[in-house]
Amino acid sequence: MRQRWADLLFLHWAVPAAALRPRLPPRLSADTFEGQAYVGLVPFRMTGVRPVWAPAFPPFSDFRQVNVRTYVHLAGQEPGVWLFSLDASSALAVVMARVLYKLPYYLARTRLEYDAEGGVCYTSDRRGSRPVGCRVRYAPCGPARVALPGSLEHFLAERYVLYTQSRGRLYRGRVHHRPYPLQPAQIDGLEETLLAAAGLARPEEAPLAHYVREVSAEVFPLRRIAPR
Repeated sequence: MRQRWADLLFLHWAVPAAALRPRLPPRLSADTFEGQAYVGLVPFRMTGVRPVWAPAFPPFSDFRQVNVRTYVHLAGQEPGVWLFSLDASSALAVVMARVLYKLPYYLARTRLEYDAEGGVCYTSDRRGSRPVGCRVRYAPCGPARVALPGSLEHFLAERYVLYTQSRGRLYRGRVHHRPYPLQPAQIDGLEETLLAAAGLARPEEAPLAHYVREVSAEVFPLRRIAPR
């Protein structure tokens, strides 16, 4: 598939790797940077989502999404992303992603607006019986730079492998895009219950915050990882 991701906010908190162990499949291990694992909250909007053989169709191809994620590897190799949840505003996208990519998608009421100061106001509320969602205002506050290999920013952002599991079977997918043009981000009024809904305790410290204006991506089909 082809996709465009825009107005991304990357929020990251350092957590002990041991705290993630019960939340991961047995074959995956938490990836760490200088001994620390990280969990992330990533709101953004998607446009032009389509199969490579079809044109974009806005009722399906344009929607908003927020992810809860961490970083993993498979036996010390293939570092990638593990997604605890994905809340999206498109019912069709939720159904298709659950079927084709076996990902824990949820339908949500979302809103993304721009204020007079150039900030992004993002709201997401998962449809269901209990309140799960997030609210945050964010804005870039520095120049855009590609993360240097070996840096924490590179560890957090430059991930081109996705893992997921269904019925005890582990799958891997690949994503291609140019390196993120990362900018420092200022955040205001963060409220969220998505980490707790994923069984994760959010640290008290303020998160690392980065903004990306946009990037175009290619998303490839899942492939099952052979049992050991």
